[in-house]
Amino acid sequence: MSTTPSTNSKVASLHRETPIPDGDFLHFLGKRVRQLRNVRGMTRKTVARESDVSERHLAQLEAGEGNVSIVLLRRIAAALDVSLLELFAPEVEEPAEKQMIQRFLERLPNHRLEDVVFRLMRDFSPGEKLRRKRIALIGLRGAGKSTLGSKLAVEMRVPFVELDGEIEKEMGMPLGEIFSLYGQSGYRAIERRTLARVLSAHDCAVLSVGGGVVSAKETFDYLLSHCYTIWIKAQPEEHMSRVLEQGDFRAMAGNDQAMEDLRRILDAREPLYRQADMELDTSGSSVEASFSRLKTTLQSNLQ
Repeated sequence: MSTTPSTNSKVASLHRETPIPDGDFLHFLGKRVRQLRNVRGMTRKTVARESDVSERHLAQLEAGEGNVSIVLLRRIAAALDVSLLELFAPEVEEPAEKQMIQRFLERLPNHRLEDVVFRLMRDFSPGEKLRRKRIALIGLRGAGKSTLGSKLAVEMRVPFVELDGEIEKEMGMPLGEIFSLYGQSGYRAIERRTLARVLSAHDCAVLSVGGGVVSAKETFDYLLSHCYTIWIKAQPEEHMSRVLEQGDFRAMAGNDQAMEDLRRILDAREPLYRQADMELDTSGSSVEASFSRLKTTLQSNLQ
């Protein structure tokens, strides 16, 4: 068997850093602790007290003479409000804002990181300018999406698109029949395909999107990343009364618990709806008043 080192091992050895002598490392570490302490305006006595490390040990560490344990270094790092990684890292000239963001991310629970990454990419990606030219209204029926959306489209002089209507046109049948034939999962796949088609056809538009879009993560993420989204909301009683005023009695048909069901749906979807860029509560407001607030808030947010 050949004992010639593999290409991968050779590459790895080229990138492996040569350890610095212990004495040099201790001097670097001491200088780093002193620098961080001075930047924060903390006396040695204060750091010693907050880290529960003796002032003598801290002085030896800063002088490059103290070989303290990793546990004590962890306490010192906490007192200086930095991570161990920052404590060992060489000084880098970075903006204070970037350092604040790094510290914030380090303290954020892992399950929140995906949401942060998504929002950063959505809000600061090169396509952000185009995203803000498409306004998508989300929320349950009866909140006022269609009414406000059509008025906003006229104001902005862009097309108004109701996604449910586009789905019906594409499939050649009402939504109820689509659900009956294809089921929930089949409908969501059609919704995703139709949304992609509509957005590819319109660089500028106002969309009214069905309230259940938030239940399909892939579709909702696609919507959030391609449109400036607004959650149009109202109190459950107003949702129901407005739907009934429109002559749609399907929600009440054979269902004595319709209002309770509506509340449960709202409660379950609220965390998802809150991912929208902005919210507009139309409860107790006329169409004119709601539209005026929508225009004012939208203009302020998109500046």
